[in-house]
Amino acid sequence: MTKIGYARVSTVDQDFDGQIAKLQAEGCDIVRSEKISGASRNGRTELKTVIEFLRPDDELIVTRLDRLGRDTRDVLNIIHDCEQRGAFVTILDPHISTRGDMGHMVITVLGMVAQMERRFIKQRQREGIERSKASGVYKGGKRRIDRDAVVKLKDEGMKPSQIASELGCSRMQVYRILNV
Repeated sequence: MTKIGYARVSTVDQDFDGQIAKLQAEGCDIVRSEKISGASRNGRTELKTVIEFLRPDDELIVTRLDRLGRDTRDVLNIIHDCEQRGAFVTILDPHISTRGDMGHMVITVLGMVAQMERRFIKQRQREGIERSKASGVYKGGKRRIDRDAVVKLKDEGMKPSQIASELGCSRMQVYRILNV
């Protein structure tokens, strides 16, 4: 039996050192981590790797259920995928495991709470933006790429890949600007 820890934070300015320390203290032989939103499973390559690595009687351990995901359906699907591999899922806070039937019920309820919490966060964010707009404070997000520079380089005959390299951005960002 292998204990595999999974740590996740949503933004690059957050750190998961505390999660990793708790997972190691719990005896995790392997700890995988990533900085990505828990709103869905999309793009969560470390989580996918962990699930694919699981073998019968292995245990996937997370510090809190919302580290696994913030969408009830995703959380339940992740747990289902782990169980299909014969593995168990354990949440440290509060301590719940899928080794027993009661654990499944509690995890379902906590998954719903995590999803509801995400909705509250998004609602508060929208309300804050609306208040800021009304008072003239909100100016929108900062532009990360100089759109005029993209167009200028295109007009000079550069291809999107070259523009992306020149400006230090992705080709997709260049395409978005040029197709506007």
